[in-house]
Amino acid sequence: MAESTQGFFGEARARAELGLAVFLNAGDPSLPVLKDCVAMLDESGVSCLELAVPFPDSPTDGPVVRRSADRALAEGVGFAETLAFVAAVRPSLKRLRIALLADWSHSLRAASPADYARAVADSGIDALLAHGLPPRLRPAHHEALREAGLPEVTSCYPASPPATVAEAAAHATGYLYLVARYGRSGSGTPSAGHAGLAPVVGSLRDLTASPIAVGFGVSTAEDLASVALSGADAAIVGSAGVAVVERARETGADPVDAYRSFITTLTTTPESRGGHS
Repeated sequence: MAESTQGFFGEARARAELGLAVFLNAGDPSLPVLKDCVAMLDESGVSCLELAVPFPDSPTDGPVVRRSADRALAEGVGFAETLAFVAAVRPSLKRLRIALLADWSHSLRAASPADYARAVADSGIDALLAHGLPPRLRPAHHEALREAGLPEVTSCYPASPPATVAEAAAHATGYLYLVARYGRSGSGTPSAGHAGLAPVVGSLRDLTASPIAVGFGVSTAEDLASVALSGADAAIVGSAGVAVVERARETGADPVDAYRSFITTLTTTPESRGGHS
């Protein structure tokens, strides 16, 4: 697998630089176009693709991501199609890691944790983030991922209760996603800016050796620079990139070219890739 000896964001961490993860729904753009987009991301030096199995009516996503999921669902893309897609593109990737985001109710509940963990691992996916996992299933989920050798992505908020933070840190074997603020995706930056999360990132460092990635409200090179000042290992860019795909569809532009240009705006400003403070 890509970066197999260094883990998520390993190359960036080794250079004391900020890693970059981007979010897209499988099926938006369509899978043949997404294949080209994944190859472009790999060539562009993006560390991680958070690839979501599309599901409807997400309570944590804003209108941009919801429309994207609806388009992907209209393309007939589900759990099996997403895993098959990753299995097909994985052999050609040199460095890009793929973390799967799957909603438990829509995509995972039909199978046992052992079965879905094995299916995800066998596809070549590098880690799994389960959305909406019922608390009663968490022990079986964690154990199934360990048995499958599948790293886990967990998440918490700056204001999450200590027990929630501790659980997220304990099971973050892929990376820990620090969601910068409550609300729906695409709803803006935290009030003190991403750099203001430094105390939270510092406290998480005491709880986990896994990388810490900050998302929500990250859409520009300046935002990436602010995330770097927080001391996090990576920034996650979601709605802003999904909006680029949507605009390309509406205008008839090439989504891959449009997304490549967007990545360039994020990564060419020196301070957006600077080291931790």
